[in-house]
Amino acid sequence: MGKFTRRLRFILNVKRFLPFLFEFFTSKRVPMRKKLFSSLLVIGYFLFPFDAIPDFLAFFGILDDVAVLTFVLQRIVKISPKELKDKYDIKEW
Repeated sequence: MGKFTRRLRFILNVKRFLPFLFEFFTSKRVPMRKKLFSSLLVIGYFLFPFDAIPDFLAFFGILDDVAVLTFVLQRIVKISPKELKDKYDIKEW
């Protein structure tokens, strides 16, 4: 149950990631290849929005979009420098 609650908190605190993401992409401490990889994940999601569950199914259609967003944010957090995660008090799981 602990992993589920950590994921739920991660999803509910997405707005907290906006300053983190801004600094991630503008910081000189993050290598360009990591920025490029993260950009490709985000752009790839928007260019190829294939849904496992179609969006017209209301709640369930949005659920897979949230899952993909969570996956992309997790990858960005995982490859970001430790000092950046500490600054914004963001923890991996």
